[in-house]
Amino acid sequence: MRHYGWIVGAWLLLGCGPRVETTVIEAMPDGDVVAEGHQLYDKYCKLCHAEGGKGYAADDANQLANPEFLQAASDGFLQMAIDQGRPGTPMAAYGKTFGGPLSHAEEHTIVAYLRSLQTKPSARLEPGLASGDATRGATLFQEHCSGCHGETAQGSTALSLNNPVFLLTASDGYLRYAIEHGRSGTPMPAFAGDLEPKSIEDLTSFLRSLARNVDSAPRGEMPPTFDQAVIHPNGPDPNFPALREGRFIAAERVKDALARGAKLVLLDARPTSEWLNSHIPGALPVPYYDSNRMTAKLPRDGTWILTYCGCPHAASGSVMDTLRREGFPRTAVIDEGIFEWIRRGYPITYGRSAAVGAPP
Repeated sequence: MRHYGWIVGAWLLLGCGPRVETTVIEAMPDGDVVAEGHQLYDKYCKLCHAEGGKGYAADDANQLANPEFLQAASDGFLQMAIDQGRPGTPMAAYGKTFGGPLSHAEEHTIVAYLRSLQTKPSARLEPGLASGDATRGATLFQEHCSGCHGETAQGSTALSLNNPVFLLTASDGYLRYAIEHGRSGTPMPAFAGDLEPKSIEDLTSFLRSLARNVDSAPRGEMPPTFDQAVIHPNGPDPNFPALREGRFIAAERVKDALARGAKLVLLDARPTSEWLNSHIPGALPVPYYDSNRMTAKLPRDGTWILTYCGCPHAASGSVMDTLRREGFPRTAVIDEGIFEWIRRGYPITYGRSAAVGAPP
């Protein structure tokens, strides 16, 4: 049986004190624990991170089985990523504390499964805080990193590096290691041979300078019940045009239909933690991993039922496919997803602070 050592405490959740790594490995995972974690991974994680953690099944979700990633990522880092997610990105918080479906024990089993995919010994990360020049690091970031990670490290084709939970749980040693060794089999190169150690230290200091406190306790309204699912129940039909590829409706069309008081149903396909964070007004949280439980409760009178997520098509497409298999023909996915909806300034309800709930 695997043993889990923890250093993360209240100071970490509050953003206080130094950044440290938690215990990495004390023993190989127990086979039964790994099997349970594999089942949970397939239910909650495979949709985006792919079978066996190969990555890139949806929304450029990273390779969780990547050897350099698992060499540097501690059990605590992995568990906190599952628990709190990456606010402002499609990676939701799956911990029950934040409105997700997983207990800490279940999160541990997923970590055990991920650890079972590790093929190389864990790295000994260099301790201590970075001592480089963040200003020089910002210039280096624009030159070497922004093409994939975005101009402000907000993420593009690669993950967001300015995410508050990521920076609160990744030590400077972890950041250094990622820059030096890259991610084999991905577009992320190893910079150890191309950049001087001083430049790598500058880049690490720049990334650390992006850290900010996290307000991650869910707040806001309670989810509506299924008998409240229909928005504007006495309103007109939205008269949507033909769907793109027979599946997708433009966000602008949906926004206009809501403004006209049209009758429809909106289903938020993300974990409920993300609905608590931010959602389109009137939307009902129906997570993709529980969507088969909803069909008996939705109207079968021809009302349009629209789904959305942050991917923007994976989770929402999965829910829509379930609906169509169960005989709901007037269904569609909001094409651009909720993050583009937010970016355009369309109506939104926030549960947490906008700094955490909205894209960085």
